[in-house]
Amino acid sequence: MIPKHKHTQKLCVQIKRQIATLKTQIEEEKKRRKTGRNLWFIEKHGAAQLILAGFTKSGKSSIISRTTNAKPTISDYPFTTVEPVAGMLPYQDIAFQLVEAPSFQPTLENSTWNLKVLSLIRNADGLILTLNLQEDPCWQFNFVRKILENSKILVEKPKARVVVERKNVGLGIQVLGRLLDGTYEDVKQLLNSYKIYNATVKIYGEATLDDVEDAIFEGVVYKPTLILANKIDLKNSNEKLENLKRMVEGKIRILPVSCKTGEGLEKLGFEIFSLLDILRVYTKHPAKKEPSTEPIILKNGATVLDVAKEIHSSLYKKFGYAKIWGPSAKYEGEKVGGDHMLMDGDIVEIHSK
Repeated sequence: MIPKHKHTQKLCVQIKRQIATLKTQIEEEKKRRKTGRNLWFIEKHGAAQLILAGFTKSGKSSIISRTTNAKPTISDYPFTTVEPVAGMLPYQDIAFQLVEAPSFQPTLENSTWNLKVLSLIRNADGLILTLNLQEDPCWQFNFVRKILENSKILVEKPKARVVVERKNVGLGIQVLGRLLDGTYEDVKQLLNSYKIYNATVKIYGEATLDDVEDAIFEGVVYKPTLILANKIDLKNSNEKLENLKRMVEGKIRILPVSCKTGEGLEKLGFEIFSLLDILRVYTKHPAKKEPSTEPIILKNGATVLDVAKEIHSSLYKKFGYAKIWGPSAKYEGEKVGGDHMLMDGDIVEIHSK
């Protein structure tokens, strides 16, 4: 039974979209049972998985071929890529997994094909949107953004974040930012209309009641996005690049590249690392002199306790103190507590109680 209030129409649209997605997943499962594998499922590897998406002839295959170990089929014919192709992009001492998605089909906006591409994007850690500067990049960007937003995928960092944790503790609402169009009681009534009486709701940033409702369904996701403005080497590309920059207004990173000459592609690893807002931490065993060579990847703002949790739950529970070497340490081997905030390149030695 759908609650009868002003959000009912929006809810119906969302349910229809979820049904379409489920139908696509069922079709893929049937194919998987016949072939023994799901050709559209790509297991994550490396520090993060990013999807290369865009329209046909935007240069996705050439870019992934130049930057990774992948060997996609490159052809002058449109829609050459018919299933995802994955490769690893090395960056310093880590690697990012790039996955070329089959091209969007603009004439079939809500097609099963496009839904499968959207599913790849939703499950990834980030999005690399490849635009062709020989066509109209502004139109390409707006079309893809519309498809993404209709599927509750954001490419611009939202001003608000709402977390709904279902717990048998009654209803707790924490406004850690600001609620723009309602009160505590409004949030409570909205939750109750969906028969949610036991949950903790945390509101960050400048949020609306719509943001709270979206969080109930865990529908809206933000994907850090990098635009690759491809074919910068060709005539009239700079003018179209400037038009794109004016439209985006600095809200999304743009990297001009050429899949033909390789121009700009040497910066791709750095751009991805900066985009994802991550850091590398190296662990050191108390009985050893040298730290590990493979880092733990964490979000900026992570603490020593986050490292302990990554290593093992028992180490997290029995945490005593840690020693730090690196950018966040006041001096080498500084003794710190679990709330010590880490920086990229830190070495952490954890001691249990």
